[in-house]
Amino acid sequence: MGYWLVKSEPSCWSFADHLAKGVEPWDGVRNHQANGNMKAMALGDLAFFYHSQKERACVGLLEVSALWRPDPSDESGRFGMVDFRALRPLPHPVTLAQIKADPRLANLALLKQSRLSVVPIEAEAWQIMMEMAQ
Repeated sequence: MGYWLVKSEPSCWSFADHLAKGVEPWDGVRNHQANGNMKAMALGDLAFFYHSQKERACVGLLEVSALWRPDPSDESGRFGMVDFRALRPLPHPVTLAQIKADPRLANLALLKQSRLSVVPIEAEAWQIMMEMAQ
């Protein structure tokens, strides 16, 4: 199983929006590395839904429910999308400040490549962050 973190500005698309829809495509990604990360996703992989901008926190859990396919909004045909099923909000949001304060999470792509909207999370880091959310 793979683990991921996907970012969205809550004013544009929030976890509450995704939860209300249930299953929705994660589209509009126009970064080659983030697109490659979505291509690497497998059905059933889990992802943290991260609110960027002011909130800066993991707030919910998603599950990959459809694999990468071309994004119809991309005229170039180079970028794609996956579908995520909203699972549940985290009991306690895991803030960027908490993540930065834990030395075990120092190598997270979230910290090393902060502009990327779709990043992998190692299994050990996933477990640490899930414990932080309880």
